[in-house]
Amino acid sequence: MLKHIMAALVLALFPAGCGYHRVATGSSLPPYIKSIAVPTFRNSSLNYRVEERFTLAVMDELLRRGRRLNVTSNQEGADAVLTGDIRRFRSQGTILDSQGRTRVWQVSITVAVTLRDMKTRKILYENPGIAFTGDYELSDDPKSFFNERNPAVDRIAKDFAQSIVTTIMDGM
Repeated sequence: MLKHIMAALVLALFPAGCGYHRVATGSSLPPYIKSIAVPTFRNSSLNYRVEERFTLAVMDELLRRGRRLNVTSNQEGADAVLTGDIRRFRSQGTILDSQGRTRVWQVSITVAVTLRDMKTRKILYENPGIAFTGDYELSDDPKSFFNERNPAVDRIAKDFAQSIVTTIMDGM
């Protein structure tokens, strides 16, 4: 009787064959892709240094995901190249205070992304217009004023990187 209970417990702990898989195993990339180059994104929006933030966020996320990929900015010798273009950067006021001043701003950034297999020269993933948004608030007190726009762009870049890397690694 004890053997049957132990066997049931062991089987319950291991859901084999149920469609479960470890997240971020990179099963959708061809197995020969061992290195991905992420050159600095283009910045068609001409907004100051936003391309650097997005490029670094993508590289950090690729490294964090732990698929043992070699991530570099140099395209020479890379198995795949992930390119991006910041196409649009828009910042607009969304909430006004009692005196009619804008207190909350919404930042919307549109990015084009392409992942190309350098061995076959085929495009593995392409999206010409991924839009991400985020908000930031201006302080009422001029003494404690801190421009929250840059941290808002960093948060958007991180969300973008998580989304793109998840799509590339797990769900193309």
